[in-house]
Amino acid sequence: MVKKKKTVPQKKIKKATRILEGPGREKSVILITNDDGVTAPGILSLVDAVKDLGKIVVVAPDKPQSGMGHAITIGQPLRLHKVNLGADVEAWSCTGTPVDCVKLAVDKVLHRKPDLCLSGINHGANHSINVIYSGTMSAAVEAAIESIPSVGFSLLDYSIDADFTGAKKFARIVVKKMLETNLDKHTVLNVNIPSVPVELLKGLKICKQAYAKYEEDFVERLDPHGRHYYWLTGVFVNFDKGKDTDVWALANNYVSVVPVQFDLTHYVLKSKLEKLWRS
Repeated sequence: MVKKKKTVPQKKIKKATRILEGPGREKSVILITNDDGVTAPGILSLVDAVKDLGKIVVVAPDKPQSGMGHAITIGQPLRLHKVNLGADVEAWSCTGTPVDCVKLAVDKVLHRKPDLCLSGINHGANHSINVIYSGTMSAAVEAAIESIPSVGFSLLDYSIDADFTGAKKFARIVVKKMLETNLDKHTVLNVNIPSVPVELLKGLKICKQAYAKYEEDFVERLDPHGRHYYWLTGVFVNFDKGKDTDVWALANNYVSVVPVQFDLTHYVLKSKLEKLWRS
C-alpha cells in the first residue's frame, strides 16, 4: 500500500514591506533630483516631506533645466559641488541635466543603486504630452531604466511662491506606498497635484495619460538690431474627453497617478504589421 504524501498548504504571499527602522535594519536610500535646480522650493519641499522615510541623498542641477527631456551631456565635463540643505541630508549640485544627475548619483555619489528615486516637486504641470518634454520625468525614467523604482512629482503652479502643502502631503503618501509595495524594479510613476488648498484635494486617482497637447505658434519679432527672432507660445487643448485621464482627474481636484514606461513599442501595431507585411 502506497502512503499518500501529506500536502503542505502554501503560505500566502504577503505584500513586501520595507522596514525603515529597527535593530539590524538599514534605512532605505532615497535619491532625490529635479529639473528646477537644487535650491528650488519644490525640491526643498520634497526633501522635507520624506526626510524621515530613509537616508536622503540629493543630486540635482545647479540651474533650471526645464524642457530638457532625456538629454545627456557628452561634449563637456560634468562637475559636482557639495551643497548644504540641512542636517542629515547629503546634497550635491551638478552642472549637467536631470538625467546626468541620476547617472552621476548612482556611479559617483552613492556607488550603488538607491532603493527609490524621487524627482520634483516640479513647478508646473507634467500631465499628458508634457511627460515627453519634461526634465523632471526624464530623470525618473532614467532611474527606472537603471532598475530603480521611481516617481516624478509636479504641482500645477509655476510660481516661485507656490503653496506646496498639498503636494508635500500626497508626495509622502505616494512614497510610503511605494516603499511598502513590492514594485517591479522598472516602475515609474507620473504624479501631478492640482494647485488648490489641501482640504480640497480628493485623493489619489490612478489614470491614463490624456491625449492633450499645445497648439503651438512661434511669435516673430525683431531685436534692437533689426534681426528676426521667434518666441514659442501655445494654447493647451485636450482632445481626450474620458474621465479616466490625468487631465480630467486634475480638473476635478484629484492627484493623478499615471504609470509610464520607457518601452515605446506600439504592440497593437506591431502585431498588425507582422500580419500585413509578412513576406
